[in-house]
Amino acid sequence: MTGSILGFAAIAAYMIGLVYHLMQLRKDPHFNPISLQTITGIGICLHGLAIAGLLLVEGGLDLSLFKILALLALVINVLVFVSGLKKPLHSLYLVLLPLSALCLLAALVSPSSKPPALMSGPMQAHVLISILAYSLLAIAALQALLAGYQDWQLKHKHQNILMRTLPPVQTMETLLFELIWAGEILLTLSLISGFLFFDDLFAQQLVHKVTFSIVAWAVYAILLWGRHNRGWRGNKAIRWTWAGFIAILVGYIGSKIVLEFILTQ
Repeated sequence: MTGSILGFAAIAAYMIGLVYHLMQLRKDPHFNPISLQTITGIGICLHGLAIAGLLLVEGGLDLSLFKILALLALVINVLVFVSGLKKPLHSLYLVLLPLSALCLLAALVSPSSKPPALMSGPMQAHVLISILAYSLLAIAALQALLAGYQDWQLKHKHQNILMRTLPPVQTMETLLFELIWAGEILLTLSLISGFLFFDDLFAQQLVHKVTFSIVAWAVYAILLWGRHNRGWRGNKAIRWTWAGFIAILVGYIGSKIVLEFILTQ
């Protein structure tokens, strides 16, 4: 019950932050984001307390789809919040706040779709590394989307409110590849730890996820090679970023849907 109250309080904080953000953008696109960061920080703290109650259940961890999506939203928000203390990333909240509220709401109202999981220390480390990798690459995908929108607006000589809040194109691209490098390193560690800690990583229930994770790793590796050796940027970098992220979505979310909703019927 307490977890539900905290969860709905987090949703309220996120929506207040979104409304405040939109109101400030109408007044001044270059507003000081301290108040927005404060509201978002309160929402993140409430989100963290709520997700702890949702995941930590009697008998182990509840790793059902909607609970994991809410956890991923929390990790993404924390990463953006911390990075936003030094870099102008508050524009990402326009997407992250409503999306986080939706993920948390789904986790609160949906029944668990799989039994609690008992895990050893190494397995918990593997899960944590995987979640961090997916979160960083999700932020990179969102960053690529904003960079593409910014590039399109500049080519068509448009200057709306959102455009005036975004940092320069070069800063956006630099941040994008920093996120991809960090995500690729963690994805590498995730795959290595999976091969070390799973007896059969290509077992029937895991082969779909592992295969698409390897595909995503290869896509990001090619993108980073192209950036370093061929100077890839702009739309090409954005397309490769989203190709890798789609592979992750298909591998992880797709396998979750199949295992929890299709095969259980």
